[in-house]
Amino acid sequence: MSDIITLDVLLIGGGAIGQVVLRETLGDLRLRITHVLDVPQVRERLQQTVGPDIQVISSLDELAALPDVVIECAGHPAVKSHVPALLREGVDVLLISVGSLAEPGLAQMLEEAALEGGAQLTLASGAIAGIDAIASARVAGLDEVIYTGRKPPIGWFDTPAEKVCDLRKLTEATVIFEGSAGEAARLYPKNANVAATVSLAGLGLERTRATLIADPAVTQNIHNVRARGAFGELEVTISGKPLADNPKTSALAAYNAVRLLRNRVAALVI
Repeated sequence: MSDIITLDVLLIGGGAIGQVVLRETLGDLRLRITHVLDVPQVRERLQQTVGPDIQVISSLDELAALPDVVIECAGHPAVKSHVPALLREGVDVLLISVGSLAEPGLAQMLEEAALEGGAQLTLASGAIAGIDAIASARVAGLDEVIYTGRKPPIGWFDTPAEKVCDLRKLTEATVIFEGSAGEAARLYPKNANVAATVSLAGLGLERTRATLIADPAVTQNIHNVRARGAFGELEVTISGKPLADNPKTSALAAYNAVRLLRNRVAALVI
């Protein structure tokens, strides 16, 4: 029997998704989360949560050695602050905050950093299904990709939606945004990762259309994608439960992060 190979993992972000990753990889002999990187304000509390076997840090300079792989679960500011440097050092990064790539020039910056370091940046499919099909369909040619995101009003609290309508008094479904997927991701960075992921797999941020809806009649985060092209037509709908600790995030996005990490050590990958 061959020896088990263990990967040392740096987790960026100890929030709702990060906590799922920590919980689901606990005891996995193939994956060892050695460090969690987060902002100084939560460092002490987070260290108490993760225990003595994992070191909480606030800067990459605190690493004594580079990790084997990094999984980013922290949100858009952390992507720009930490991911380019890691890629230039040759460290592969699994990116959960795909919506950050709606920022002009960031995707190109990350790609150049990965090329410079000989590393790979993997974008998570997150809370939506069908990303593999859309990316495959792009090879033959796509004519149209449309994304619709529907969440309960609480899922849009502390976003520009509050300037569109009174979320606390909604009695019927209300469109809070209609436009390009890129603009949706820029305006709603904590809500519209799916819009960015769908667009990057297919027609791009500006050619993919997006509609965001606050609906008091639903209790789940509902994502719908329709695509049309040389391959035929596709429609996918996911009714996902939100994470208990963060109603803006679908639970499936957290489980997808775990799958991406496990794939790094799995003998059979799907």
